[in-house]
Amino acid sequence: MKRIVIFAWLLIVACLIGCGRQANQASTTQTVKGISLSPKSLSSTDFLDFFAKAKQVGSIVSWAGDWKELENTVNGGPTVVAGLASTYGYIPIIEAQFFTQSTGQLLRPLSDATKEAYKNSAVAFAKKYTPRYLALGIEVNTLYEKSPATFEAFAQFFSEVYDAVKVQSPSTKVFTIFQLEKMKGLSGGLFGGTNDPSKNEWALLDKFPKSDLIAVTTYPGLIYKSPAGIPTDYYSEITSHTTKEIVFTEIGWHSAATPEGWESSETEQAEFVTRFFALTKNLSKAFIIWSFLYDPATVVPFDSTGLFNSDGTSKEAWATWLNN
Repeated sequence: MKRIVIFAWLLIVACLIGCGRQANQASTTQTVKGISLSPKSLSSTDFLDFFAKAKQVGSIVSWAGDWKELENTVNGGPTVVAGLASTYGYIPIIEAQFFTQSTGQLLRPLSDATKEAYKNSAVAFAKKYTPRYLALGIEVNTLYEKSPATFEAFAQFFSEVYDAVKVQSPSTKVFTIFQLEKMKGLSGGLFGGTNDPSKNEWALLDKFPKSDLIAVTTYPGLIYKSPAGIPTDYYSEITSHTTKEIVFTEIGWHSAATPEGWESSETEQAEFVTRFFALTKNLSKAFIIWSFLYDPATVVPFDSTGLFNSDGTSKEAWATWLNN
């Protein structure tokens, strides 16, 4: 359920780089855990706070947004995240999106001109930064549900961009991202449909044979009313459909007593963290990213998925995350 976030990069980059080199020396310790770029506000102080806490979260910071931003090599989001990686000692995960997840609406038509621009920007970005990870498309199986024809066109385009990126940066792991609950055929609960595992979407994995990883987002709180309800094979099932390494580009559970019938709490959110790590301990996974550090200004229930409240106070899940 990754949102496209546009920050006022130009106003903060100078302070981040200048202050960060003095106040936040890079750490060489790496873990498989990370966080998406989600500061409390756009102020330089809150960005510095974010990167300080991100070092505690793990060794990864992810950026997700409009694919077109890869073109902006001066102050675009992916440029800033990739450029600050050495200063703050994290691995940047860059996720380029080309449609709106909630509606399946393309950000711009996938015309030949658009595809050429997308490919060229991805290639140029890879050449400049040689990122360890580059995702092309977020929750692409939701696009399949909205427009199978557009999905098929993208699958073919992905292969083309994959090859072009590898020419410039062979070590970059290029992949696309799926929404796990929908892959399982779970469209009930807060999705508003019905759960029908017979309508699973696992076959869509075969559309991306070149993808270096199997990447998923997962929000089981949309389906199950408590972490205890998540089946024990919920995540291990993925290995029945692939032998590739697995990554979780977004995981989360809300902490608010909303919406009605799906009330949660800080304790329940922390319980999910514990259960997630227990259910995935035997999976071969490259990294795990919690969706938000601070509660974002977005729709229910995602507006309470942060590890910190919007006022800056930590939740129970923060300590649980650090201890797993």
